[in-house]
Parts: sequence; C-alpha cells; structure tokens
Amino acid sequence: MFTSDKSEKTKVKSKHNEIRHSAKKMSEKTSGYQSGRLFREGVIAVVSAGLFFILVGIIFVINQDLWPKIKDFGNDFTITRIANTSIQLPVPGSPAAHVAVYSAVFQFALGIGILEILILAMHLANGSRIRRTTQSIGSAVFWFGAAYLLSVLADMKNTLTDSQQLTIWYQFWAAIIMLIGISIVVRAGVLLAAKQWKK
Repeated sequence: MFTSDKSEKTKVKSKHNEIRHSAKKMSEKTSGYQSGRLFREGVIAVVSAGLFFILVGIIFVINQDLWPKIKDFGNDFTITRIANTSIQLPVPGSPAAHVAVYSAVFQFALGIGILEILILAMHLANGSRIRRTTQSIGSAVFWFGAAYLLSVLADMKNTLTDSQQLTIWYQFWAAIIMLIGISIVVRAGVLLAAKQWKK
C-alpha cells in the first residue's frame, strides 16, 4: 500500500516536472521571438530614419536654390486679420509668389507617403504590434492627402487677386485640419477592425 502511494506521488511529481519544463521552454521560445521582433523593429526605425534623410537630400538636389526660397517665404509672413472675424493669423503677403516652396513640400509629402507604405510593409512582414501598423496606415493617409492639397496650392496663379490667394491659403489649412481628423478616424477604424477580426 505504501509502495503504491509512493509510486503515485513519484508519477505526479514527474508529471509536474514535465509540465514545468514544457512551460519553461514555451516561455523561452516566446521571449526569444519577442526579443527578435523588437530587434527587427529597431532595424525598421533605423532604416526609416535613413530613408528620411535621403529623401530630404534628394529634394534639395532636385530643387536648386530651395533654401533662399524658403527664407524668402518665411520673411514674407505678416499678421493678417481674417475677413469678418477678429482672428489674426500669420499669412504670406503674396501666397502665389512661393509656388516653388509648395512644390518642394509636395514632393516631400509624397515621398513620406511612399516611405510610410514601405514601413507598413516591413511592419506586416515583421508581425509588429497592430498599433504600429495602424499608425503607418493613418500616416500614409495623411501624407498622401497632404501631397494632393499641396499640389493644388502649387498650382496657384499670380494672376489671382490678393483676396483670392488668401482664400486658397485659408482653404488649404482648413483642409489640412480636416485631413488630420480623417487620418485619426482611419487609424481608429483599422485598429477596431483588426481587434474584431482577431476575435
């Protein structure tokens, strides 16, 4: 009888050790996977930073004398009151005189949008957290939208009156604010859809 009890205890202890060993191996495997994923995410961040600086360099190479034009653009700002309101905002004295700057910023926005698509692909391939993926999607929506709005701004003609130019300028910034809201909604929608799909 005592021998039987001892044998049962030995079996239970052996089973317990097996379960603990399996749990330890699973924990080590999970920890190794997470460590590898974090390392790859660090690589993605470094690559993204490198591509960003390359993009900035390309824009300055394509657009000669861009820096003086940016300085002229900054020096052209004055404080102007919005019609029929008491709100005063800094606006360029002649918005249509700086289409070269808008064109360069358009190229930057388009490049960042493409970069966000590449980052999204890398996050998907890496199995990154869903929040990082949705962040890339929302950012891509914003930058591609901003690129379109900047292309409209870059088409502004000098033949327009000052009032018409200011109207386009204000409409541009109003659209940018709307675009920020749209990108946040898209990010939240994708995040919600992903969580529902996981269920």
